[in-house]
Amino acid sequence: MRTFADLPHLAAVDSSGGEPRVWSVLALAGEALVGPPRDLVGLRVALEAGGVLPAAGVPEGWPAELADAPFCGGFLGALGYELGCAGDPVGLPGEPWSPAPIEGRIVRDFLLWHHPSGRTWLVLDERGEGTTAQREHDVMARLAAPPAPLAPLRPAGPLVRHTPGFVHRARVDALRRWIRTGDVYQANLAHRFTRAVEGHPVALHLALRARNPVPYGGYLTFAGREGGALSSHSPELLLRVVGDTLHVRPIKGTAPRSPDADVDARLARALLADPKERAELAMIVDLVRNDLGRIARTGTVNVARFPELESYAGVHHLMADVRAERLPEVDALDALAAVFPASSITGAPKLAAMECIAALEREGRGFFTGSFGFLSNDGRACFNVLIRSVLWRPRAELGPHGGEVSLRVGGGITWGSLPELEDEETLHKARHLLEVLEGDAP
Repeated sequence: MRTFADLPHLAAVDSSGGEPRVWSVLALAGEALVGPPRDLVGLRVALEAGGVLPAAGVPEGWPAELADAPFCGGFLGALGYELGCAGDPVGLPGEPWSPAPIEGRIVRDFLLWHHPSGRTWLVLDERGEGTTAQREHDVMARLAAPPAPLAPLRPAGPLVRHTPGFVHRARVDALRRWIRTGDVYQANLAHRFTRAVEGHPVALHLALRARNPVPYGGYLTFAGREGGALSSHSPELLLRVVGDTLHVRPIKGTAPRSPDADVDARLARALLADPKERAELAMIVDLVRNDLGRIARTGTVNVARFPELESYAGVHHLMADVRAERLPEVDALDALAAVFPASSITGAPKLAAMECIAALEREGRGFFTGSFGFLSNDGRACFNVLIRSVLWRPRAELGPHGGEVSLRVGGGITWGSLPELEDEETLHKARHLLEVLEGDAP
């Protein structure tokens, strides 16, 4: 990414660690969405206008060795949480930074990395600007030359926690009262940090990437007048579509890591055995099964592994694999609408949980707990849940590389939640992100 940091529309699906780490995509050129779209219906219209949906198929002459590649051109972008559930509008407050509800582009030219083999392919669309020979020459020249240095990341102001700990703990208590009266069974509560920084946003992404490698990361430069960027380091899969198979992998349950191997193993075992965390994951799995059941062939929704421990740089997580076979009339965008936003970051029942979240958080989430990923021309799709993600926007008064970052962290609340521990859990999740913003990144 460093080599292409100056591209005005840089975007990437960035699989840097964890499982599965197989493919990454770096978008080099494409076109803006017509509109821009304000909802998923508008996104479908814009994609059809760009030839992405219904599935256009792989390009003519697509190499047989790339038959398993997840992307052959199409849409790459991010969806905001406030898009809500398809067909079930919820009155949600606005996000303070007011990003567009959908950001992204139709990608024509891109690089594909296959991590297991270390091989890279350059894919160029004949419809791009200039000749393919010239564009190939330009890309190869960039790859051959040393990358230009990026302005390093450093703090330029204090870290601001917008919801003090005592307020977040009070919100947890309020939510527990609603759970006791039966309004919801579980809901996810989050809070926000901001900080003024200096440094190129790609430098921010690379620093976060090095500190917290994940399978479902991504980077997106915003196309709007004010600019900005999204840096995602998510371990959670919202949806993968390959052929007829739909795959969702929700996360519920978190424990901190320890540098002491024995302590770390004990923390992992305790998480696997924790009845509260297992119950929380079970509720979310039931929601996912219900979401998929509306678009799946009868009898095909199944839970492959429950629970499964996944360990990352800062935390252990509990996960589950839920799979289904889609109905013939359902395409990848239909499937995305059915599971969006992720049940793991709303709660149960989903709509009631979203209403409780809005009432307690009192501001929109924007791209946080939305989704980032791609819809490929051959009908494949892969979208994450936008957690462990940072927004960057320019601040001219801080100089040519000045900016401000915003990030949110949250956790699922049940009747068994203890406010102090829930607040502490959000800080465990944020630790590696905040360390990078302190300038303590590699």
